[in-house]
Amino acid sequence: IVQKNDQKIELDLSMETLEKTALRELKEGDHVNLERALRLTDRLGGHIVTGHVDGIGDIVEKREERDFLQLRIRIPESVSRYVVRKGSIAIDGISLTVNDCQHGELRMTLIPYTIEKTTLRQKRVGDHVNLEADILGKYVEKFLDRGDKKIGQVDLSFLKDHGFINKD
Repeated sequence: IVQKNDQKIELDLSMETLEKTALRELKEGDHVNLERALRLTDRLGGHIVTGHVDGIGDIVEKREERDFLQLRIRIPESVSRYVVRKGSIAIDGISLTVNDCQHGELRMTLIPYTIEKTTLRQKRVGDHVNLEADILGKYVEKFLDRGDKKIGQVDLSFLKDHGFINKD
């Protein structure tokens, strides 16, 4: 943030951010979702979101259902590989629960609070959204991709020898 007041903020955006996110489509006066960074001492009451965009999705359906909003978003394979049913994904920085994910699309339900407090209510079919996959899935994939490289053996003896548990 370069400058801010009660009505607006000015940001410096890197070329990578402009190339890889939907932020390049913003115009002066458009609204964005902002939230303070979580401190390590804060209570974690939701999903872990880092703020790093993994890809861009397209809204293919937006439907009101009573006080709720149903969204269907087409997502690239590079993101869908980390998305699971009832898992989490961040859409434009908003951490949401995935109702279903199949055939390169995900479905989610927005509750009234999310509709009221975020910019998703303003989105239309065809609009692009920033996607952030669950960081835990990325770490699991990286760990499993180590292939046959020796990771080491952790057993009861190892834990005792290295002071993790008592030797009694």
